[in-house]
Amino acid sequence: METVAFIHGFVLALGLILPLGVQNVFVFSQGACQEKLGRTLPVVITAAVCDTLLILLAVLGVSVAVLNFIWLKLALLSAGVLFLAYMGWVTWRSAAAVEVEAGSEAWPVRRQVLFALSVSLLNPHAILDTIGVIGTSSLAYAGNVLAAFTFACVLVSWLWFALLAVAGRLTRALDASGAVLRLLNKVSAVIMWVSGIYLLHGLIVAFRAG
Repeated sequence: METVAFIHGFVLALGLILPLGVQNVFVFSQGACQEKLGRTLPVVITAAVCDTLLILLAVLGVSVAVLNFIWLKLALLSAGVLFLAYMGWVTWRSAAAVEVEAGSEAWPVRRQVLFALSVSLLNPHAILDTIGVIGTSSLAYAGNVLAAFTFACVLVSWLWFALLAVAGRLTRALDASGAVLRLLNKVSAVIMWVSGIYLLHGLIVAFRAG
């Protein structure tokens, strides 16, 4: 039974994390921007820890509070719209990593961690997906079986963010001109703005329903 729960959690978490969203784009771009792969560790670890926290909260039943209290949902959606609008603007204006002087950090550790926290914990769509889907699915398990399900979900996050950073680093190595990285910045900004518009629509719907 533990094996079945593990596979269920792994596949479910993979399905949730695969789509190209704000968090994924940020981790990938840091892999591409940093001079060395080791410098992406702060963003990879921060994103994975945040996902782990959300998964644990979902499994522990916080999903009930988030999904049932309309004011909490409205607050999350409002913060998300403002956050994505700002992040899109910053990303659109950011320069490609290849234009940064050799030996300097494209993104210092502190900035990496703060932005990783933002894209992970201030993204209502990701929060509601994680808490709603994983939290609801976990209700079918208990004890060691629940632990196996939860571990699988957490494992996917850690593996996925590490792979994204590596993929970004490989992109940098193959893109000496910086054209791909500049295009990635633009695409990232558009994704953030589209996500913000989607959340704004959800905010309006939730406000009318409340």
